[in-house]
Amino acid sequence: MCAGDDKNCPEFETHRAKMMDALGAERRSFLKSAFVATGGAAALAGGGISLVSPALAQASAARLPNQPAFHYLPATDQTVHWGYFSKKLKPQVEIDSGDIVTIEALTHHANDDAELMVKGDPGAESVFHWTKEKKNVKRRGAGDENDTKIGGGGGLGVHVCTGPVFVRGAEPGDILEVRILDTRFRPSANPEHKGKSFGVTASAWWGFHYKDQIEEPKDREIITVFEVDANGGSPFAKAAYNYRWTPQTDPDGVVHKIIDYPGVPVDHSTIKKNTDILRGVRVPIRPHFGVIALAPNEADYVNSIPPMHTGGNIDNWRIGKGATMYYPVAVEGGLMSIGDPHASQGDSELCGTAIECSITGTFQLIVHKKADLEGTALEGLEYPMLETQTEWLVHGYSFANYLAELGPNAQNDIFGKSSVDLALRDAFRKMRKFLMTTQKLTEDEAIALMSVGVDFGVTQVVDGNWGCHGIIRKDIFAGRMA
Repeated sequence: MCAGDDKNCPEFETHRAKMMDALGAERRSFLKSAFVATGGAAALAGGGISLVSPALAQASAARLPNQPAFHYLPATDQTVHWGYFSKKLKPQVEIDSGDIVTIEALTHHANDDAELMVKGDPGAESVFHWTKEKKNVKRRGAGDENDTKIGGGGGLGVHVCTGPVFVRGAEPGDILEVRILDTRFRPSANPEHKGKSFGVTASAWWGFHYKDQIEEPKDREIITVFEVDANGGSPFAKAAYNYRWTPQTDPDGVVHKIIDYPGVPVDHSTIKKNTDILRGVRVPIRPHFGVIALAPNEADYVNSIPPMHTGGNIDNWRIGKGATMYYPVAVEGGLMSIGDPHASQGDSELCGTAIECSITGTFQLIVHKKADLEGTALEGLEYPMLETQTEWLVHGYSFANYLAELGPNAQNDIFGKSSVDLALRDAFRKMRKFLMTTQKLTEDEAIALMSVGVDFGVTQVVDGNWGCHGIIRKDIFAGRMA
Protein backbone atom coordinates (compact mmCIF):
# COMPACT_ATOMS: atom_id res chain seq x y z
CA MET A 1 0.00 0.00 0.00
CA CYS A 2 1.22 3.47 -0.89
CA ALA A 3 2.11 5.58 2.15
CA GLY A 4 2.89 8.72 0.21
CA ASP A 5 6.09 7.23 -1.15
CA ASP A 6 4.95 5.46 -4.34
CA LYS A 7 4.71 7.92 -7.22
CA ASN A 8 3.14 5.23 -9.43
CA CYS A 9 0.09 5.08 -7.17
CA PRO A 10 -2.93 6.80 -8.77
CA GLU A 11 -3.73 8.33 -5.37
CA PHE A 12 -0.15 9.39 -4.65
CA GLU A 13 -0.98 13.04 -3.93
CA THR A 14 -3.76 12.12 -1.48
CA HIS A 15 -1.55 9.63 0.33
CA ARG A 16 1.33 12.11 0.31
CA ALA A 17 -0.86 14.75 1.97
CA LYS A 18 -1.86 12.26 4.68
CA MET A 19 1.77 11.42 5.32
CA MET A 20 2.59 15.10 5.71
CA ASP A 21 -0.28 15.49 8.17
CA ALA A 22 1.03 12.56 10.16
CA LEU A 23 4.40 14.27 10.29
CA GLY A 24 2.79 17.55 11.29
CA ALA A 25 3.92 20.38 13.48
CA GLU A 26 3.94 18.35 16.69
CA ARG A 27 6.11 15.62 15.15
CA ARG A 28 8.46 18.11 13.52
CA SER A 29 8.84 19.99 16.79
CA PHE A 30 9.65 16.71 18.52
CA LEU A 31 12.41 15.93 16.03
CA LYS A 32 14.20 19.14 16.91
CA SER A 33 13.56 19.26 20.67
CA ALA A 34 14.47 15.59 21.17
CA PHE A 35 17.61 16.08 19.12
CA VAL A 36 18.72 18.86 21.46
CA ALA A 37 17.70 17.09 24.64
CA THR A 38 19.43 13.76 24.13
CA GLY A 39 21.72 14.13 21.19
CA GLY A 40 21.61 12.59 17.74
CA ALA A 41 20.25 9.17 16.95
CA ALA A 42 19.28 8.42 20.53
CA ALA A 43 16.40 10.87 20.21
CA LEU A 44 14.69 8.77 17.58
CA ALA A 45 15.80 5.46 19.01
CA GLY A 46 14.30 6.00 22.42
CA GLY A 47 17.26 7.10 24.45
CA GLY A 48 20.75 5.86 25.22
CA ILE A 49 24.29 7.07 24.67
CA SER A 50 24.87 8.85 21.36
CA LEU A 51 27.93 9.96 19.45
CA VAL A 52 26.26 13.37 19.38
CA SER A 53 26.71 14.82 22.85
CA PRO A 54 24.05 17.17 24.26
CA ALA A 55 26.41 20.12 23.75
CA LEU A 56 27.06 19.22 20.11
CA ALA A 57 23.36 18.58 19.60
CA GLN A 58 22.60 22.03 21.01
CA ALA A 59 25.13 23.70 18.71
CA SER A 60 23.90 21.85 15.62
CA ALA A 61 20.23 22.35 16.46
CA ALA A 62 20.75 26.11 16.66
CA ARG A 63 21.24 26.01 12.89
CA LEU A 64 18.13 23.91 12.20
CA PRO A 65 14.98 25.50 10.81
CA ASN A 66 12.03 25.80 13.19
CA GLN A 67 10.32 23.09 11.21
CA PRO A 68 12.16 20.79 8.80
CA ALA A 69 11.08 20.90 5.18
CA PHE A 70 10.13 17.71 3.38
CA HIS A 71 11.52 16.81 -0.04
CA TYR A 72 10.84 13.99 -2.51
CA LEU A 73 13.43 12.77 -5.02
CA PRO A 74 12.12 10.18 -7.51
CA ALA A 75 14.37 7.87 -9.50
CA THR A 76 14.24 8.74 -13.20
CA ASP A 77 16.72 8.94 -16.04
CA GLN A 78 17.10 12.63 -15.14
CA THR A 79 17.82 12.16 -11.42
CA VAL A 80 20.20 9.16 -11.36
CA HIS A 81 23.87 8.70 -12.12
CA TRP A 82 24.94 5.18 -12.89
CA GLY A 83 28.06 3.54 -11.53
CA TYR A 84 30.06 6.51 -10.27
CA PHE A 85 30.30 9.36 -7.77
CA SER A 86 31.42 12.82 -8.75
CA LYS A 87 31.94 16.22 -7.21
CA LYS A 88 31.00 17.59 -10.65
CA LEU A 89 27.41 16.36 -10.52
CA LYS A 90 24.62 18.90 -10.44
CA PRO A 91 22.51 18.53 -7.28
CA GLN A 92 19.04 17.09 -7.84
CA VAL A 93 17.71 18.73 -4.69
CA GLU A 94 19.05 21.30 -2.21
CA ILE A 95 18.03 21.08 1.43
CA ASP A 96 18.79 22.67 4.78
CA SER A 97 20.36 20.86 7.70
CA GLY A 98 17.56 19.10 9.56
CA ASP A 99 15.35 18.64 6.50
CA ILE A 100 13.81 15.30 5.62
CA VAL A 101 14.11 13.82 2.14
CA THR A 102 12.48 10.74 0.67
CA ILE A 103 14.60 9.17 -2.08
CA GLU A 104 13.74 6.39 -4.51
CA ALA A 105 16.53 3.89 -5.16
CA LEU A 106 16.49 1.36 -8.00
CA THR A 107 18.43 -1.86 -8.15
CA HIS A 108 20.86 -2.09 -11.05
CA HIS A 109 19.79 -5.74 -11.47
CA ALA A 110 16.18 -4.95 -12.42
CA ASN A 111 16.72 -5.93 -16.08
CA ASP A 112 17.56 -9.48 -15.03
CA ASP A 113 13.76 -9.84 -15.05
CA ALA A 114 12.28 -6.71 -16.57
CA GLU A 115 8.75 -8.17 -16.53
CA LEU A 116 8.83 -8.19 -12.74
CA MET A 117 10.98 -5.16 -11.92
CA VAL A 118 10.80 -2.66 -14.80
CA LYS A 119 7.76 -3.05 -17.06
CA GLY A 120 4.89 -0.69 -16.25
CA ASP A 121 6.97 1.36 -13.79
CA PRO A 122 7.54 4.77 -15.45
CA GLY A 123 10.57 5.66 -13.33
CA ALA A 124 12.31 2.33 -13.82
CA GLU A 125 11.39 2.27 -17.51
CA SER A 126 13.00 5.66 -18.04
CA VAL A 127 16.23 4.58 -16.32
CA PHE A 128 16.55 1.18 -18.00
CA HIS A 129 15.36 2.26 -21.47
CA TRP A 130 17.89 0.98 -23.99
CA THR A 131 17.10 0.34 -27.63
CA LYS A 132 19.10 0.51 -30.85
CA GLU A 133 17.82 4.05 -31.22
CA LYS A 134 18.34 5.38 -27.70
CA LYS A 135 19.97 4.60 -24.38
CA ASN A 136 18.53 6.96 -21.77
CA VAL A 137 21.37 6.64 -19.25
CA LYS A 138 24.40 6.31 -21.48
CA ARG A 139 27.21 6.62 -18.98
CA ARG A 140 27.42 3.59 -16.68
CA GLY A 141 30.65 3.77 -14.73
CA ALA A 142 33.61 6.03 -14.07
CA GLY A 143 35.31 5.24 -17.36
CA ASP A 144 35.30 7.13 -20.63
CA GLU A 145 31.82 8.52 -21.26
CA ASN A 146 32.26 8.05 -25.02
CA ASP A 147 33.70 4.54 -24.92
CA THR A 148 31.63 2.35 -27.26
CA LYS A 149 33.52 -0.93 -26.95
CA ILE A 150 31.41 -2.11 -24.04
CA GLY A 151 29.29 0.94 -23.29
CA GLY A 152 29.67 4.49 -22.01
CA GLY A 153 31.54 4.46 -18.73
CA GLY A 154 32.94 1.01 -19.40
CA GLY A 155 30.94 -0.60 -16.62
CA LEU A 156 33.60 0.65 -14.19
CA GLY A 157 30.96 0.97 -11.50
CA VAL A 158 27.52 -0.61 -11.49
CA HIS A 159 25.10 1.03 -9.05
CA VAL A 160 22.14 3.17 -10.02
CA CYS A 161 22.53 6.12 -7.64
CA THR A 162 19.80 8.71 -7.05
CA GLY A 163 20.99 12.23 -6.32
CA PRO A 164 23.07 13.95 -5.31
CA VAL A 165 21.51 15.87 -2.44
CA PHE A 166 23.17 19.21 -1.64
CA VAL A 167 22.98 20.12 2.06
CA ARG A 168 23.35 23.84 2.56
CA GLY A 169 26.07 24.75 5.02
CA ALA A 170 27.95 21.44 4.72
CA GLU A 171 31.66 22.10 4.13
CA PRO A 172 34.85 20.00 4.07
CA GLY A 173 35.78 19.05 7.62
CA ASP A 174 32.17 18.88 8.80
CA ILE A 175 30.31 15.67 9.65
CA LEU A 176 26.99 14.80 8.01
CA GLU A 177 24.63 12.79 10.21
CA VAL A 178 22.23 10.68 8.14
CA ARG A 179 19.26 9.23 10.00
CA ILE A 180 17.40 6.48 8.18
CA LEU A 181 13.80 7.08 9.21
CA ASP A 182 12.06 4.59 6.94
CA THR A 183 12.49 2.04 4.15
CA ARG A 184 9.77 0.76 1.82
CA PHE A 185 9.95 -1.79 -0.96
CA ARG A 186 9.12 -0.57 -4.46
CA PRO A 187 6.14 -2.65 -5.58
CA SER A 188 6.14 -4.50 -8.89
CA ALA A 189 4.06 -2.70 -11.53
CA ASN A 190 3.17 -6.05 -13.10
CA PRO A 191 -0.58 -6.48 -12.42
CA GLU A 192 -0.09 -10.24 -12.09
CA HIS A 193 2.09 -9.64 -9.03
CA LYS A 194 0.24 -6.89 -7.23
CA GLY A 195 1.52 -6.29 -3.70
CA LYS A 196 4.84 -8.01 -4.34
CA SER A 197 8.37 -6.80 -4.85
CA PHE A 198 11.19 -8.72 -6.43
CA GLY A 199 14.93 -8.79 -6.08
CA VAL A 200 17.89 -10.61 -7.56
CA THR A 201 20.94 -12.39 -6.17
CA ALA A 202 23.71 -12.80 -8.73
CA SER A 203 26.27 -15.51 -7.99
CA ALA A 204 28.80 -13.97 -10.32
CA TRP A 205 32.42 -13.96 -11.43
CA TRP A 206 33.40 -11.34 -8.82
CA GLY A 207 32.02 -13.48 -5.96
CA PHE A 208 34.36 -14.93 -3.36
CA HIS A 209 33.08 -18.42 -4.19
CA TYR A 210 33.66 -18.26 -7.94
CA LYS A 211 37.01 -20.06 -8.25
CA ASP A 212 35.94 -22.64 -5.66
CA GLN A 213 32.86 -24.23 -7.24
CA ILE A 214 32.62 -28.03 -7.11
CA GLU A 215 29.81 -28.80 -9.55
CA GLU A 216 30.11 -28.51 -13.33
CA PRO A 217 30.31 -26.20 -15.12
CA LYS A 218 32.60 -24.49 -12.64
CA ASP A 219 32.53 -21.11 -14.36
CA ARG A 220 28.78 -20.63 -14.10
CA GLU A 221 26.95 -17.46 -13.03
CA ILE A 222 23.52 -17.94 -11.47
CA ILE A 223 20.70 -15.43 -11.13
CA THR A 224 18.25 -16.15 -8.30
CA VAL A 225 15.03 -14.14 -8.18
CA PHE A 226 13.44 -13.59 -4.76
CA GLU A 227 9.94 -12.41 -3.89
CA VAL A 228 9.01 -10.19 -0.93
CA ASP A 229 5.77 -8.71 0.35
CA ALA A 230 5.80 -5.08 -0.80
CA ASN A 231 3.43 -4.08 1.99
CA GLY A 232 5.53 -5.54 4.78
CA GLY A 233 3.04 -8.27 5.58
CA SER A 234 5.76 -10.92 5.78
CA PRO A 235 9.20 -10.57 7.36
CA PHE A 236 10.67 -13.12 4.95
CA ALA A 237 11.79 -13.38 1.34
CA LYS A 238 11.38 -16.58 -0.63
CA ALA A 239 13.07 -17.76 -3.79
CA ALA A 240 10.91 -17.71 -6.92
CA TYR A 241 13.29 -19.26 -9.46
CA ASN A 242 16.86 -19.20 -10.73
CA TYR A 243 18.62 -19.43 -14.07
CA ARG A 244 22.13 -19.73 -15.43
CA TRP A 245 23.47 -16.64 -17.18
CA THR A 246 23.72 -17.21 -20.92
CA PRO A 247 25.46 -14.89 -23.41
CA GLN A 248 23.26 -11.81 -23.82
CA THR A 249 23.37 -9.46 -26.79
CA ASP A 250 22.63 -5.89 -25.78
CA PRO A 251 20.69 -3.46 -28.01
CA ASP A 252 23.97 -2.09 -29.38
CA GLY A 253 24.95 -5.55 -30.58
CA VAL A 254 27.64 -6.26 -27.95
CA VAL A 255 27.62 -9.86 -26.65
CA HIS A 256 28.01 -10.24 -22.89
CA LYS A 257 29.21 -13.76 -22.15
CA ILE A 258 29.45 -12.86 -18.47
CA ILE A 259 27.83 -10.21 -16.30
CA ASP A 260 30.27 -7.48 -17.30
CA TYR A 261 28.07 -4.41 -17.83
CA PRO A 262 25.17 -3.13 -15.72
CA GLY A 263 21.60 -3.07 -16.95
CA VAL A 264 21.94 -5.46 -19.90
CA PRO A 265 18.39 -6.64 -20.66
CA VAL A 266 18.17 -10.40 -20.29
CA ASP A 267 16.32 -12.19 -23.10
CA HIS A 268 14.34 -14.80 -21.22
CA SER A 269 13.93 -16.91 -24.34
CA THR A 270 17.64 -17.77 -23.94
CA ILE A 271 17.45 -18.99 -20.35
CA LYS A 272 15.98 -21.96 -18.53
CA LYS A 273 14.08 -21.17 -15.35
CA ASN A 274 14.38 -23.55 -12.42
CA THR A 275 11.53 -23.08 -9.94
CA ASP A 276 12.40 -26.04 -7.73
CA ILE A 277 14.86 -24.19 -5.50
CA LEU A 278 15.27 -23.43 -1.78
CA ARG A 279 12.01 -25.19 -0.93
CA GLY A 280 10.76 -24.31 2.54
CA VAL A 281 13.51 -21.74 3.06
CA ARG A 282 12.53 -18.32 4.45
CA VAL A 283 15.16 -15.57 4.32
CA PRO A 284 14.71 -12.88 7.02
CA ILE A 285 14.12 -9.43 5.53
CA ARG A 286 16.78 -6.82 6.31
CA PRO A 287 15.96 -3.80 4.11
CA HIS A 288 18.97 -1.52 3.81
CA PHE A 289 21.10 0.51 1.44
CA GLY A 290 24.37 -0.93 0.20
CA VAL A 291 25.36 2.52 -1.03
CA ILE A 292 25.05 5.83 0.78
CA ALA A 293 27.86 8.10 -0.33
CA LEU A 294 29.12 11.62 -0.13
CA ALA A 295 31.20 12.78 -3.08
CA PRO A 296 34.96 12.36 -2.59
CA ASN A 297 37.41 15.11 -3.54
CA GLU A 298 40.32 13.01 -4.80
CA ALA A 299 39.06 12.49 -8.36
CA ASP A 300 36.41 13.87 -10.68
CA TYR A 301 34.77 10.49 -11.36
CA VAL A 302 35.01 7.60 -8.91
CA ASN A 303 33.93 3.99 -9.49
CA SER A 304 30.91 3.13 -7.32
CA ILE A 305 32.13 -0.38 -6.45
CA PRO A 306 34.98 0.04 -3.91
CA PRO A 307 33.86 1.62 -0.61
CA MET A 308 35.79 4.71 0.45
CA HIS A 309 36.33 7.18 3.25
CA THR A 310 33.19 9.14 2.34
CA GLY A 311 30.99 6.05 2.25
CA GLY A 312 29.79 4.36 -0.91
CA ASN A 313 29.39 0.65 -1.40
CA ILE A 314 29.84 -0.41 2.24
CA ASP A 315 27.30 -3.26 1.94
CA ASN A 316 26.50 -3.53 5.64
CA TRP A 317 22.99 -4.91 6.23
CA ARG A 318 22.74 -2.88 9.46
CA ILE A 319 22.46 0.39 7.51
CA GLY A 320 18.66 0.31 7.51
CA LYS A 321 15.66 1.82 9.23
CA GLY A 322 16.44 3.19 12.69
CA ALA A 323 20.18 3.40 12.09
CA THR A 324 22.25 6.58 11.89
CA MET A 325 25.38 7.02 9.79
CA TYR A 326 28.05 9.67 10.20
CA TYR A 327 30.10 10.71 7.16
CA PRO A 328 33.04 13.10 6.79
CA VAL A 329 32.20 15.87 4.32
CA ALA A 330 34.77 16.26 1.53
CA VAL A 331 33.12 18.76 -0.82
CA GLU A 332 30.73 21.66 -0.43
CA GLY A 333 27.17 20.50 0.18
CA GLY A 334 28.30 16.92 0.80
CA LEU A 335 26.59 15.73 -2.40
CA MET A 336 24.92 12.63 -0.97
CA SER A 337 23.64 9.89 -3.25
CA ILE A 338 21.97 6.57 -2.43
CA GLY A 339 21.70 3.31 -4.33
CA ASP A 340 22.28 -0.43 -4.22
CA PRO A 341 19.13 -1.12 -2.15
CA HIS A 342 18.91 -4.60 -0.64
CA ALA A 343 16.06 -6.67 0.73
CA SER A 344 18.54 -8.78 2.68
CA GLN A 345 22.21 -9.69 2.91
CA GLY A 346 24.51 -11.74 5.08
CA ASP A 347 27.89 -10.56 6.34
CA SER A 348 30.49 -11.04 3.56
CA GLU A 349 28.01 -10.82 0.60
CA LEU A 350 29.83 -14.00 -0.43
CA CYS A 351 28.48 -14.75 -3.90
CA GLY A 352 28.77 -11.19 -5.17
CA THR A 353 25.44 -9.55 -4.34
CA ALA A 354 22.69 -9.33 -1.75
CA ILE A 355 19.01 -9.58 -2.68
CA GLU A 356 19.17 -6.54 -4.96
CA CYS A 357 15.70 -5.00 -4.62
CA SER A 358 14.42 -1.46 -5.31
CA ILE A 359 13.61 0.46 -2.11
CA THR A 360 12.50 3.97 -1.21
CA GLY A 361 14.11 5.50 1.85
CA THR A 362 13.34 8.51 4.03
CA PHE A 363 16.28 10.31 5.62
CA GLN A 364 16.93 13.25 7.91
CA LEU A 365 20.26 14.98 7.32
CA ILE A 366 22.04 16.99 10.04
CA VAL A 367 25.24 19.00 9.55
CA HIS A 368 27.70 19.09 12.45
CA LYS A 369 30.18 21.90 11.87
CA LYS A 370 33.91 21.31 12.27
CA ALA A 371 34.16 24.18 14.76
CA ASP A 372 31.76 22.38 17.09
CA LEU A 373 33.43 18.95 16.94
CA GLU A 374 36.42 19.59 19.21
CA GLY A 375 36.36 17.28 22.20
CA THR A 376 33.42 15.25 20.88
CA ALA A 377 33.26 11.65 19.69
CA LEU A 378 32.99 12.91 16.11
CA GLU A 379 36.18 14.99 16.18
CA GLY A 380 38.61 13.73 13.57
CA LEU A 381 36.19 11.14 12.17
CA GLU A 382 37.66 10.12 8.80
CA TYR A 383 35.41 7.22 7.82
CA PRO A 384 31.71 6.31 7.81
CA MET A 385 30.53 5.25 11.28
CA LEU A 386 27.28 3.54 12.15
CA GLU A 387 25.20 4.04 15.29
CA THR A 388 22.10 2.19 16.42
CA GLN A 389 20.16 2.46 19.65
CA THR A 390 22.30 -0.25 21.23
CA GLU A 391 25.60 -0.36 19.31
CA TRP A 392 28.45 1.55 17.72
CA LEU A 393 30.09 0.14 14.62
CA VAL A 394 33.32 1.10 12.86
CA HIS A 395 34.03 0.25 9.22
CA GLY A 396 37.47 -0.90 8.20
CA TYR A 397 38.67 -1.42 4.64
CA SER A 398 41.75 -2.98 3.09
CA PHE A 399 42.70 0.63 2.34
CA ALA A 400 41.06 3.29 4.50
CA ASN A 401 41.28 5.85 1.69
CA TYR A 402 42.37 3.91 -1.36
CA LEU A 403 42.02 6.93 -3.66
CA ALA A 404 44.77 8.72 -1.73
CA GLU A 405 46.86 5.68 -0.71
CA LEU A 406 47.23 3.93 -4.08
CA GLY A 407 48.10 6.91 -6.28
CA PRO A 408 46.94 7.93 -9.75
CA ASN A 409 45.98 4.39 -10.80
CA ALA A 410 44.08 3.67 -7.59
CA GLN A 411 40.75 2.88 -9.21
CA ASN A 412 42.32 -0.02 -11.12
CA ASP A 413 44.92 -1.17 -8.59
CA ILE A 414 42.45 -1.53 -5.72
CA PHE A 415 40.91 -4.65 -7.26
CA GLY A 416 44.14 -6.59 -7.01
CA LYS A 417 45.41 -5.46 -3.63
CA SER A 418 42.65 -6.12 -1.09
CA SER A 419 42.66 -8.68 1.69
CA VAL A 420 40.69 -9.51 4.81
CA ASP A 421 43.89 -9.14 6.86
CA LEU A 422 44.26 -5.52 5.80
CA ALA A 423 40.58 -4.77 6.36
CA LEU A 424 40.58 -6.33 9.82
CA ARG A 425 43.69 -4.38 10.80
CA ASP A 426 42.03 -1.13 9.70
CA ALA A 427 38.88 -1.98 11.67
CA PHE A 428 40.98 -2.84 14.73
CA ARG A 429 42.89 0.43 14.53
CA LYS A 430 39.71 2.45 14.15
CA MET A 431 38.06 0.69 17.10
CA ARG A 432 41.17 1.19 19.23
CA LYS A 433 41.18 4.91 18.46
CA PHE A 434 37.44 5.13 19.10
CA LEU A 435 37.74 3.53 22.54
CA MET A 436 40.80 5.57 23.52
CA THR A 437 39.36 8.92 22.42
CA THR A 438 35.66 8.58 23.29
CA GLN A 439 35.97 6.42 26.42
CA LYS A 440 39.40 7.68 27.52
CA LEU A 441 40.82 4.15 27.77
CA THR A 442 44.52 3.43 27.72
CA GLU A 443 45.78 1.36 24.81
CA ASP A 444 46.15 -1.65 27.11
CA GLU A 445 42.57 -1.26 28.29
CA ALA A 446 41.25 -0.82 24.75
CA ILE A 447 43.02 -3.93 23.47
CA ALA A 448 41.76 -6.06 26.35
CA LEU A 449 38.21 -4.78 25.85
CA MET A 450 38.32 -5.41 22.11
CA SER A 451 39.21 -9.05 22.68
CA VAL A 452 36.31 -9.67 25.03
CA GLY A 453 33.69 -7.06 24.18
CA VAL A 454 33.96 -6.25 20.46
CA ASP A 455 32.62 -8.42 17.66
CA PHE A 456 34.69 -8.12 14.51
CA GLY A 457 33.13 -9.41 11.31
CA VAL A 458 33.61 -9.51 7.55
CA THR A 459 31.35 -6.91 5.97
CA GLN A 460 32.05 -7.83 2.36
CA VAL A 461 34.73 -9.53 0.24
CA VAL A 462 33.39 -8.62 -3.21
CA ASP A 463 33.68 -4.86 -3.62
CA GLY A 464 37.30 -4.38 -4.61
CA ASN A 465 38.19 -2.67 -1.34
CA TRP A 466 37.24 -5.42 1.10
CA GLY A 467 35.61 -4.53 4.40
CA CYS A 468 35.58 -5.65 8.03
CA HIS A 469 33.60 -4.08 10.86
CA GLY A 470 33.85 -3.89 14.61
CA ILE A 471 30.76 -3.74 16.83
CA ILE A 472 30.62 -2.72 20.47
CA ARG A 473 27.50 -2.55 22.58
CA LYS A 474 26.74 0.72 24.31
CA ASP A 475 25.59 -0.99 27.51
CA ILE A 476 29.15 -2.13 28.15
CA PHE A 477 29.67 1.43 29.37
CA ALA A 478 26.42 1.67 31.35
CA GLY A 479 28.31 1.66 34.66
CA ARG A 480 30.07 4.85 33.64
CA MET A 481 26.71 6.60 33.29
CA ALA A 482 25.48 5.64 36.76
